Amino acid sequence: MPATNKTVTRSLLVTSATLLSLSLTAPAFADASPSATPSATTSPSATPPANMSTVGGEQLGQAGTQVNLGTGAPVLPKDISARSWIVSDAESGEVLASHNAHWRLPPASTLKMLFADTLLPMFPKTTEHKVVPSDLAGIGAGSSMVGIKEDETYTVHDLWLGVFLRSGNDAVHVLSAMNKGVDQTVKDMQAHAEELQALDTHVVSPDGYDAKGQVSSAYDLTLFARSGLQKKDFREYASTVSAKFPGETTKNSKGKTTRGTFEIQNTNRLLTGDSDISQYQGIAGVKNGNTTNAGATFTGVAERSGKVLLVTVMNPEKDEHNEVYKEAAALLDWGFNAAGKVEPVGELVPPQGVDSSAQPGANATTPGTNSTGEASTKPVAASADASDGSSGVGIALAITGGLLVLIAAGGFLVNRRWPLPDLMRRRR
Repeated sequence: MPATNKTVTRSLLVTSATLLSLSLTAPAFADASPSATPSATTSPSATPPANMSTVGGEQLGQAGTQVNLGTGAPVLPKDISARSWIVSDAESGEVLASHNAHWRLPPASTLKMLFADTLLPMFPKTTEHKVVPSDLAGIGAGSSMVGIKEDETYTVHDLWLGVFLRSGNDAVHVLSAMNKGVDQTVKDMQAHAEELQALDTHVVSPDGYDAKGQVSSAYDLTLFARSGLQKKDFREYASTVSAKFPGETTKNSKGKTTRGTFEIQNTNRLLTGDSDISQYQGIAGVKNGNTTNAGATFTGVAERSGKVLLVTVMNPEKDEHNEVYKEAAALLDWGFNAAGKVEPVGELVPPQGVDSSAQPGANATTPGTNSTGEASTKPVAASADASDGSSGVGIALAITGGLLVLIAAGGFLVNRRWPLPDLMRRRR
């Protein structure tokens, strides 16, 4: 198929898929009160629904495994037991393969990617906040916590380390309190999800804790990761292995107060390694989660030889230690070997707010460009400043092709390349 015709087809496909997804979503929200929830539950059936969203392509809305193997392409790894998964090119947005990509499932703490992408721009990292009891109200029983104490003061930088490394629901609630409360934060997250065209997602709690009606999909979680990775702070936090976190203020016998620190480590086992799994080569984040209803969930980004892939895995049926990471690693391995040898089964759609005037060379500021629209080649710092207490951030490398490339066809836009500027890559 000629390139121009193919672009037109894909443009119309994305547009029609978006409209279809909106029509599928509308009944759940139409004429609903603010407390109403979608028909999906936090305990989904063992089989995907017959009708799923087709945002990103018709094939993505089909149940089961979707892959278009070309000549020389490796077969998909065996024994992948996740209810839903997706492998995609983080820059071009091409989906290499998927399995029930739009199945609306409980997301667990991978929803914190949307939380971070929504709130990170709102507060400078040096901002300080003294925690009051109401900040920590409403945290679910058994939540993962970083160890925030009432009447102690933390910087926004401290709080984000708690969110990304320890998946601390206490840190999420404090940041939500700074953002006019949990209810406002949920509204902001839902609005941002819609801007990203993540139409499978319904937000009930900002931390991903199990809640009736709270759902997302492997496709949407990948959109959240892709959007978040455009932000330098997001990349740095997601790739940080360990950090020093402020402890509790104590007073000695002479009345002198001191405040120590304790070490926290990232719970992403592809980033840190574990007894039964090695650190994944080229891993740079992003977020893991685990709750009773969601099971284990994980979204990761990795780079090899200039190729950057995103993988999302939701709820493996195998009940083995670190299974979600093992399946994610197997899918990443396949993706790197299959790149250029498969026909995409769909694509990651661009945000609704993409500037339609941002053509190559246009004077528009886009992710990865400077104020004149030129590609920015200045890398971020190779490691975190020693004063921030974090370590293992990795090496920052600029990715070739710093322009946001949009292809217009039939009056619609398709984001054919959304580069990840200066992606933080984890290396030994």
